[in-house]
Amino acid sequence: MWRNKVKEYEEDIINDLKGLLSIESVRNDAESTYDAPVGPGPKEALNFMYQLGERDGFSFKDIENIVGRIEAGKGEDLLGILCHVDVVPAGTGWETDPFNPVETETSIIARGSLDDKGPTIAAYYAVKILEDMKVDWKKRIHIIVGTDEESDWKCTDRYFETEEMPTVGFAPDAEFPLIHGEKGIVTFNILQSGYVEDNDEPEVELKAFFSGERFNMVPDTAQAKLLIKEQMTNVVQKFDLFLNEFEIEGETSIDEGFLNLTIFGKSAHGMDPTLGVNAGLYLIKFLNRLNLDKYASSYVKFANDYLVDSPKGEKMGMKFATEEMGEVTTNTGILSYTDVDGGQFGINLRYPEGFDFDQSLSRFKAEVAERGFEIEMDKHQLPHYVDKNDPFINQLLSAYRDQTGDQSEPFTIGGGTYARNLDKGVAFGAMFRDSEDLMHQKNEYITKKQLFDATAIYLEAIYNVCVSGDAK
Repeated sequence: MWRNKVKEYEEDIINDLKGLLSIESVRNDAESTYDAPVGPGPKEALNFMYQLGERDGFSFKDIENIVGRIEAGKGEDLLGILCHVDVVPAGTGWETDPFNPVETETSIIARGSLDDKGPTIAAYYAVKILEDMKVDWKKRIHIIVGTDEESDWKCTDRYFETEEMPTVGFAPDAEFPLIHGEKGIVTFNILQSGYVEDNDEPEVELKAFFSGERFNMVPDTAQAKLLIKEQMTNVVQKFDLFLNEFEIEGETSIDEGFLNLTIFGKSAHGMDPTLGVNAGLYLIKFLNRLNLDKYASSYVKFANDYLVDSPKGEKMGMKFATEEMGEVTTNTGILSYTDVDGGQFGINLRYPEGFDFDQSLSRFKAEVAERGFEIEMDKHQLPHYVDKNDPFINQLLSAYRDQTGDQSEPFTIGGGTYARNLDKGVAFGAMFRDSEDLMHQKNEYITKKQLFDATAIYLEAIYNVCVSGDAK
């Protein structure tokens, strides 16, 4: 029944999704204004969703241009559907324009198609179809649309300062069948705190080093600018041998007497850095083989001792795991250094329930201080957990199982979704077990089958909760 209802809307779903995907909704602080707190792109995408709601007869409410909601249903209890329309930067290596969606016979290719614009449109259409069916709503629905999920969550932080907390809710921003627990997520910077006098004559001076744009992305490019005191060809040869040794791509160039080194890695979501190739840490590994000036050497050796080849916090002394929620993971998402300002590392750490992060951080702070580094906290989100036997979870799961025939159990993840904003919230789709996960990677796409199947699941799930059900 539900999948047949979706068939009536397939063309509209695709057209509206392509409209949303054509907006380059990457956070841009350089163009931040009161009307667009995280830049014009995310605000344009938010307005696009308001326009859909207005077109289809829904009311909406905007909160300070950074977050808002589309309203449906009626009743005392409230279902929240937490979506986001901001996206991570496109990165390099795309075969198509990442913000000019390409529709093939089977797929739609664009940045945000999986994370989270495709699922957002699927959830929106589930509500729209039920409204068009004139169902007898038993609960209200707020489709809450954020614009800063990929960075600092300023949107939902601001939203829940003043707006009603949903009784139950889900975020269509992860995987099916259902995610009932999420690791704690911490972002912090490790800063090089003092200049080191160098009276020696090093063979190589590191003038600048840059890699990465986001804490939660594995950086796919890294660049270093070197001043070579000895034979430049020797360093170039060493670099070529290094690239061959680790079977990675890179290039060299000479500009006004400086040697520029570039390494190309593979981007991936920071919740599992082992799925990517961290270009910054590979370049650090190479630089550690050179006779660098003392200031740069301090930076490079620190990274080599604590961050390189340590995706599970091993070198930081933070290795920890539980059976239900898995291991600590650490992603070095941002690396930067100049010979004037020194260096920093932007770390994204995720941990299961039971890990004493505060104690571990105190120990680590004391340890790095002895190396001339300090730690600056950015954001800390505690682990989130809902009992998988909760009646609300059963209502969502029954919809998934009815539509797919799959009897898989709910699980926990290392990622962070908007579900953790809710008192009782879970992540629910829209990726299936056979979906190719290209979130935060080049050539991101969603298949039409996935898009329409997810819409049907959301249709039945929202019907279960808001029309026929009584979950609290």
